[in-house]
Amino acid sequence: MSLVAGSYERFIWGYRLKHRQNSTLSPLFSFPSHLSTIKAVAVFGSAAVSGGYDDTIKIYDLTSSSEIGSLHQSSAITSLSFFAPPSLSSFPRNLFATDAEGFLSIYDADPFVHLKTLKVHKKGVNSLSVHPSGQLALTVGHDECLAMVNLVRGRRSFYCRLSKESSIVQFNETGEKFLMVADEKISLHESEDAKLIFELNNQKRILCAAPGTNGILFTGGEDRNVTAWDSTSGKVAYSIEDAHAARVKGIVVLSKSCSDSGEEDPYIVASASSDGVIRIWDVRMANKEKTNPLAEANTRSRLTCLAGSSIKSVRRPQVENSNPDENPEAAAMES
Repeated sequence: MSLVAGSYERFIWGYRLKHRQNSTLSPLFSFPSHLSTIKAVAVFGSAAVSGGYDDTIKIYDLTSSSEIGSLHQSSAITSLSFFAPPSLSSFPRNLFATDAEGFLSIYDADPFVHLKTLKVHKKGVNSLSVHPSGQLALTVGHDECLAMVNLVRGRRSFYCRLSKESSIVQFNETGEKFLMVADEKISLHESEDAKLIFELNNQKRILCAAPGTNGILFTGGEDRNVTAWDSTSGKVAYSIEDAHAARVKGIVVLSKSCSDSGEEDPYIVASASSDGVIRIWDVRMANKEKTNPLAEANTRSRLTCLAGSSIKSVRRPQVENSNPDENPEAAAMES
């Protein structure tokens, strides 16, 4: 299991989670990879990327714990997401990146090469989520709008104004539902028609969210808790109170098997806070009076984002031509 975190101080941090009888977070690398604050990170198998306010996406090979190249955009990177179809489940097929000028850029990830960039918002994009099918994506932006992008045709297919600006949009694990976050409120919607299912109210502002299995949604934020919401009942399933001493800035669900025996690991969730601490939790223990982390690491930096992957891959990421001006009419995705 691999974890990558970005920080306000421009540093990228990589860790390997070794989960046996005693879980440990082993450092892989740490160095100042950007010229300014890192805003977003994404991990899939052996490939990892980070994006910052220096208009650059850095690419990393987790197998060799090294930076292998970069992709350049016209403004600050606001979110990153990998996609892989079931036939390529151990290595990403595409990388998606949004920026502060309202653009969505689509890259091939094998090797990394630019395919297409399209305008999806009038202002900066806050968040991006790719449907599990890889055929569409949802974005929310500073223009207080929700956009749907047809990734097969490479164009925006839907655009509507929201009652309030949303900071996060996220599909659930099946893609049948999606959520939007606006400050301390979560709205859960049907993907087919965007019909509102539930409105969930947190005590304080939510800063990160991650879908789990069996209809569970994890959130973290200014309340310093890791909260699991039941999307079926619309209530809190359980919560790790005071998971961190500062705001929770990132949550990653790491529940797939990472052992050769094929046995399932306990339900593992990682969280990162703005004071630089990364913690690993077995959420089956969340109902106990005091939940202790399985492992933790202190980066001693102001963390801004966290990503991870429990997928093993022997393939190594490669970088080709990253000039966005070349091949501007390439298809966004292979149908």
